[in-house]
Formats: sequence, structure tokens, C-alpha cells
Amino acid sequence: MTDQPISHEDVQAAARRIAGGIRPVAVAPAGAGVAPDAEVWFALEFLQHTGSFKARGALNFTAAHAAAGTMPDAGVLIASGGNAGLACAWAAARHGVPAHVFVPATAPEFKVERLRGLGADVRLTGRTYGEALAASRAMAAETGALVSHAYDHPLISAGAGTLLPEIAAAVPGGVDTVVVAVGGGGLYAGVAAAAAQHGIGVVAVEPENCRALNAALAAGEVVDVPVDSIAADSLGASRASGAALAWAQRPGSTSVLVADADIAAARRRLWDEHRLVVEHAAGTALAALTTGAYKPRAGERVAVVLCGANTDPGTL
Repeated sequence: MTDQPISHEDVQAAARRIAGGIRPVAVAPAGAGVAPDAEVWFALEFLQHTGSFKARGALNFTAAHAAAGTMPDAGVLIASGGNAGLACAWAAARHGVPAHVFVPATAPEFKVERLRGLGADVRLTGRTYGEALAASRAMAAETGALVSHAYDHPLISAGAGTLLPEIAAAVPGGVDTVVVAVGGGGLYAGVAAAAAQHGIGVVAVEPENCRALNAALAAGEVVDVPVDSIAADSLGASRASGAALAWAQRPGSTSVLVADADIAAARRRLWDEHRLVVEHAAGTALAALTTGAYKPRAGERVAVVLCGANTDPGTL
């Protein structure tokens, strides 16, 4: 964990490093009915390599270390059975180094198989994320492998932040506000750092019972929170990053909460009306608008980040 701040300059540097390596974000109009009187766009980031925005940060992380000559022969190591693990494996393969991914033995088999398909050395360890994390740290100490993180690292967050200027350029006329789902705050911190430079507001959306950033704002410091949400597979961080809290405390940021039932309804709506299969995390972002948790002003141009699609379509 680190409290190192993320700056717009960090995001710009990340954009240069990963140029040509990631898919530029596509956008699409959401149509009428999402938010009265506002112009709403979907940022289709689930079309990114590995199915989520995480590829941006992972590629920035590996590219920065490769350029600096600090990438060890032992490769990269991460504790994550989700999108961050997939992105780490993909980025490591692009640089020709091993990726060691520690996941709990309870991780869904389809995610484990996807990790192995990307060439990762998958270590099934313990039954909880904490046990997998402890095992990963032990291996790092023993082998010298480079430790990555799912969200709380300046290179990871800066890479994620490259999404913001792409959205601003892709939406005709630009955007006034970007809505993002928040777990530990890696995407949020990077987007907020870039958005401040562009004069764009950011809405941070969390499930009611999975609210690491919202609780940190209320307490004035990073705190531990319980994790109990249908979106916990993507947004289940028990603590927000210090960088996320720092940006959330600045003007231009709004924090809102949504209920699980509304998250599920928003996700289903994306399928019913747009034939988009996304994670509950993406539904979390949209739910801020469909529930009125965030109410855009008349004429406001809003982009909702649909952040990932590594999900079982059968759950729709």
C-alpha cells in the first residue's frame, strides 16, 4: 500500500508508455431515459484487452520497469484472481517475463483457466484473498519477483487514468462528468488526476455495503470496511488507497452509494436495452444515474464507464 499521490503528469507519462499497446476506448450514446435532460454516453472499456480497464495499469507497470531495467528474471507477482490478475498475466507475457498469480482455492474455475490460458503460473493458496496475499509476499521475498498490486500503486493507477483523456476526446463536444465504479480506488484516482486537468467532474459510485472510499471520506482517513455486495468480485476492497482518498477530498469529486438490487437492475438493463454483458461493477456505475443517486443538471454531458465484462453471462 502507498499514499504516493497520482498527478496528471503521471497519467501523461503512462499514456506515452502504453501507446499502441492498448485499445483506445470506444463510446456510444446511452439513449433517452437514463438521466432526464442530460446527454449520457457509455465508455465501452470492457472491450479492452483481458476484458477490463486493468490492462492499462498492468501494461504501464511492466513497461515502466522494463524501461528502467528493474524487471527481474523472476518476473511479476500479484495476488488477485480477478481482473487485476488477468491483466498482470497479459502484460507480463507482452514483455516476455513470467507472471505468478496467487488466488484462493475458492476462485471460480473459469477465471483460473483464463489465467492459465494467458500463460500465468497460477498458485491456488488458502481459502481467502488474505491467505493468497501472504503466500505471494513469501514468494516475492524468496525469489525477488516484482510485486504488483490490484489497485494501490502509482503506476497501476496512472495507467488506469489514461482512460479519461480518451473519453474526453471520443465524446463529441467533450464531457462534463465521468461516472466510475470504485473498489479500492485505482481507477478513480487515475481518472480524477486527469479529470482535474481537463475541468471534468468525477462521480465515485460504490455499493452500499462495499464502500471503502465513501467510508474513508466520512472518517477523514483510510479505514477498513466490511465487504458484502454482489459486486464484491470486482469492487470488494476492504480499504481504499490513500491516493484515492486524497483526490476524493478535492473539489470536483462526488461520492454516492447504490443498493445491490439497483446494481443488478442496471446490469440487466444494459443487456435488455443494449445487449451488453458486463460485470456488476459496470452496473454499479450506471446505477448512480438510474436511481438518481447522482442527478445531472440539464444539458450535462455524462460518460459512464462500463469498466469490465469478466462475468458469467448465465447470471443475467
